[in-house]
Amino acid sequence: MSFRVLLDEIRKNLLIILEQQKISDLAFSLEPAKEGFGDVSCNVAFLAAKALKKRPNEIAQEIADKYQQFLGGLVSKAEAHPSGYVNFYADTGRLGKIVIVQSQKDDYSSVNVGSGATITVEHTSVNPNKALHIGHVRNVVVGDSIIRILQKAGYQINTLNYVDDSGLQVADILLGFRHLGFSQEPPAGQKFDHYCGDEVYVKTTEKYQANPELQEKRNQILKEIEYGNSETANFASKITRRVLSEQLKTCWRLGVSYDCLNFESEIVRSRLWPQIFEKLKQMNLVKFESEGKNKGCWVILAEGEEDKVLVRSNGTATYIAKDIPYAAWKLGLVEDPFYYATYCDQPNGKTLYQTTLVPNDLPKHNYSSDKVITVIDSRQARLQNIITTLMAKFGQNKKEYVHLSYESVTLSSDTANSLGLDTGGKSAQMSGRKGLYVNADKILDMLEQKTLEETKKRNPDLSDNTLHKIAKNVAVATLRYEMIKQDLDKIITFDTTKSLSLEGDTAPYIQYAYARASRIIEKSNTKPNFDAKFELLQDQYESALVKAIGKLDLAVQDAANNLSPKVIAKYCYSLAVSFNGFYEHVRVLDAEPDLLNARVCLVYAFQRCLQRALNLIGIDTPERM
Repeated sequence: MSFRVLLDEIRKNLLIILEQQKISDLAFSLEPAKEGFGDVSCNVAFLAAKALKKRPNEIAQEIADKYQQFLGGLVSKAEAHPSGYVNFYADTGRLGKIVIVQSQKDDYSSVNVGSGATITVEHTSVNPNKALHIGHVRNVVVGDSIIRILQKAGYQINTLNYVDDSGLQVADILLGFRHLGFSQEPPAGQKFDHYCGDEVYVKTTEKYQANPELQEKRNQILKEIEYGNSETANFASKITRRVLSEQLKTCWRLGVSYDCLNFESEIVRSRLWPQIFEKLKQMNLVKFESEGKNKGCWVILAEGEEDKVLVRSNGTATYIAKDIPYAAWKLGLVEDPFYYATYCDQPNGKTLYQTTLVPNDLPKHNYSSDKVITVIDSRQARLQNIITTLMAKFGQNKKEYVHLSYESVTLSSDTANSLGLDTGGKSAQMSGRKGLYVNADKILDMLEQKTLEETKKRNPDLSDNTLHKIAKNVAVATLRYEMIKQDLDKIITFDTTKSLSLEGDTAPYIQYAYARASRIIEKSNTKPNFDAKFELLQDQYESALVKAIGKLDLAVQDAANNLSPKVIAKYCYSLAVSFNGFYEHVRVLDAEPDLLNARVCLVYAFQRCLQRALNLIGIDTPERM
């Protein structure tokens, strides 16, 4: 029960009015109104205009007049707008009682969009040859936030992380270790994934142009990795798993966990590809080229675009040839060839499993579903479109493969300079191959240090342990929030100073609203009694906060339906703005007892609501800042 109860009451009464007019089957909409237009707006008059042969504004007035008989519930006023919309005003006291009391329940804000259906979500999937950089963090945070939102919306989720441990970038660092003399041990104090990315990978790839023979050695290493039974393949497994273990530490630091790790090398060796390749041939979805630039290659026939090479003339499969069987496995279109083993227990207590081809007696897991969401940046759009089309044909349109695309992350010139990158006053577009990127750990460290210094100034009485805990909390919140507050199709320019501001659309601004609420509750020395006189909450700032709290489940439903974590970020910011307006204009502690209790209940409701909303995007709520 929330703001939705108001919508439901209005809808029920409008249906009665339409029935009196002998009108049915109008799919009218009810939406929270824009400021100055009541609390709820309805387009029913526009849809009824044809049947009643009147102008929408005339019908709107008639409906508003007829709605007077229903006043006294949650609606205090109904009025027609000259544009033709019908606007409704809520009774704040009655709505407030419902919203504030219901907000204390554990299932508040839950919606049952999914009805228990299972969705498989794959995200992160960073090549195990380097550390995560700030661009990868957008993938991690978007994927994790989508999972949290879908779970709140009633879906069961399988969370996968694809480990490309047999690709060219792995061959690059193996070449560096085997042929260029790089030590397998990083310098003291440096994480292994940082060392591989910053030193081995970058410096190895720099040498290809001057020494073409290295390219041949790289290709030979790649073949040996894919073959699987070679000493090189075993060495590759050893190195990539060391990198992976460090990458996971960064992900865990961000509050992210997974169900299963899927290793590309095992997909290649599982014999899934020959099955899929034969099916592609049978369905005439691929063609062998006997002439032209792709002579000797198998290509995917792309409608309206250049054909995509699937198998090279030398018999080796391209990147997409590995993705196709993996996509089919995720959708349950092929028999599962894998066994499962425990990889580790994650910091949140959840067991992380991994695929393996080594037989064991452990229970089989089912990580497939009829809908798969793969979080991959927009540069992979063409390949993902090909896979989406193939999966639709394989699954006879009964399976759904979704590419959730996002744009890149750049660093502002100020942030790049502070991290030692000279960008000539421009934002920095990152490139792992060129070494132009900043590790996510380094960004988190910087954010933590800046937060620690500021928090210590504001709270000199806090212990070092508490200060460090707050700093870690705010650092993670800052980075996560900056990754999702914009539309996914917009490039992010990340700036450490702006992102840590206590003013404007930032995580610290939102978290600070929660901390302010904590101080009010602490100073009130009052245990709230939710059998309160909520009709006393008539101030415009009290009313605005009540309505903001009541809209959380609407935001969850919108975010789930549109796979948009930005919706929740926007809601959290709007809720914090409403509370800060209340904080600045309403004196809670000076009120007489009944009003004091009602206002303290409202502050409690705000806290619980904001905590739930921020949890959907992986952000914690510190009591002090």
